[in-house]
Amino acid sequence: MNSKVHQGHKARKRFGQNFLHDDYTIDQIVNAIHPTDDYTMVEIGPGLGALTGPVCDRIQRLNVVELDRDLAARLETHPFLKDKLNIHQADAMKFDFAGLCEPGKKLKIFGNLPYNISTQLMFHLFEFSALVADMHFMLQKEVVNRLAAGPGSKAYGRLSVMAQYYCEVVPVLEVGPEAFKPAPKVDSAVVRLLPYETPPHPVKNMKDLSRVTADAFGQRRKTIRNSLSHLFNADEITALGLEPSARPEQLTLAQYATLANALTQKKEA
Repeated sequence: MNSKVHQGHKARKRFGQNFLHDDYTIDQIVNAIHPTDDYTMVEIGPGLGALTGPVCDRIQRLNVVELDRDLAARLETHPFLKDKLNIHQADAMKFDFAGLCEPGKKLKIFGNLPYNISTQLMFHLFEFSALVADMHFMLQKEVVNRLAAGPGSKAYGRLSVMAQYYCEVVPVLEVGPEAFKPAPKVDSAVVRLLPYETPPHPVKNMKDLSRVTADAFGQRRKTIRNSLSHLFNADEITALGLEPSARPEQLTLAQYATLANALTQKKEA
């Protein structure tokens, strides 16, 4: 039996496909998602429907965004699910999630995300955070650690700062490789992301937050005096209440927000 073939579908490496098949794990994830028709429910990458089926048992409508044409076609003809699904055969990285909104309902988004795109996909989804009640994703455990990390830890980086700007990050459960076919070489984990109504540290221009975090963490070993020297001189950094000799992983989200707003102000001046 080919371990890459599950329910007659061969896992495609280029889509980063690993299919969940462990019932106990699936049950725990669905309980965490807490599907209800009070929200517009959205699944990214339904694959063979491991989560799709149990979620549909609890709701009337589910939007699914699936890039793989064969898998989208399978769902279209699925005897039990087809009447409950709105199938969008599309690339989630370019998908306009705002187009799924229904009057008076926020989105609840979930998925077992392909590991090769998970970080970029997060950045895309954060753009829609004002429309989202919560998100639940199965990710590489290491990505969940990065999302949740605080200053001073090795896992803390640009993804931590950007995710925590938009959302409260709550690790939910860890999942071993044996819950998947084919079994990935890494541990996985489920994370809950709860977008803030108002960000705790508001930034005037998100592009500037994106830039200062990218430039600082792009040269992790350097002090911010060096890595951000093209944006601020040492006196300007000190005037913002920051230590020019600090390294990027020592700065809090609030301090990155201060830098971003100072950059916006400089550009306007």
